[in-house]
Amino acid sequence: MPNDVNKIIMPKNLDEFLNLIKNSQDKIKLQIKVSANSKKNSIEFFDDFIKLKISKPAVDGKANKEIIKYLSEILNLPKNNIQILYGEKSSLKMLLFVPKTLQ
Repeated sequence: MPNDVNKIIMPKNLDEFLNLIKNSQDKIKLQIKVSANSKKNSIEFFDDFIKLKISKPAVDGKANKEIIKYLSEILNLPKNNIQILYGEKSSLKMLLFVPKTLQ
């Protein structure tokens, strides 16, 4: 896998997000805002950020694990292909996605 991460993106909806991850030839960095302890997992797209609602509490890394699990499910991507680069103890996180095309 190449070590260069040269894309910081902001998809406008779930379809654009899915297509971007599915068709990318590069690793992708994506900043998200997380709301833990929500009623259910969901993802919302805004002009300047993505909000991820996670059902697990932000205790002992439970929310972070659920973020990876949830995103891997909706993106059909192995959990190992999604990484939290920074913000593990913050509601603002930078994620790294490694598309299947780079495996």
